[in-house]
Amino acid sequence: MDYITHLRSMVGNEKVIMVVAGALVLDEQGKLLLQQRSDNAQWGLPGGFMELGENISDTARREVQEETGLHLEQLELFGIYSGPEHDKTFANGDQVSLVQVLFTCKRYSGQLVTSNSESLKNDFFDLHSLPENIFTEHRVIINDLLTKKSLPIVK
Repeated sequence: MDYITHLRSMVGNEKVIMVVAGALVLDEQGKLLLQQRSDNAQWGLPGGFMELGENISDTARREVQEETGLHLEQLELFGIYSGPEHDKTFANGDQVSLVQVLFTCKRYSGQLVTSNSESLKNDFFDLHSLPENIFTEHRVIINDLLTKKSLPIVK
């Protein structure tokens, strides 16, 4: 049983703090990797929930690899996002207060998987030609990237 399933077996749908890690992966041309999720068809940054026994950078690496096939090398802290504006209720009623830790990565290896069970599509986009249907929460992060704020961002 994974950590989230175990935790939910004890607390049901009550609000819990969950840690999420992901990455802003940029290719040689400065294009940003986005994932079109299979559960809602929206575009967003690859990433996901931390499991017990992981450190935060391992979580980002694991999640990006699972979703895109890419193996991240050097990571740099981009930002930490938390607070009531990051609270969420999932379709099944589970409530979370998210702490999102994002890294940037310009060095990676592996072959980009164009689709899998978690991703309808994975692709790199020019920062000025992004898809319209991006997660609202991820659009805030991408806007921070575009405005070149001082790093790391802590909100």
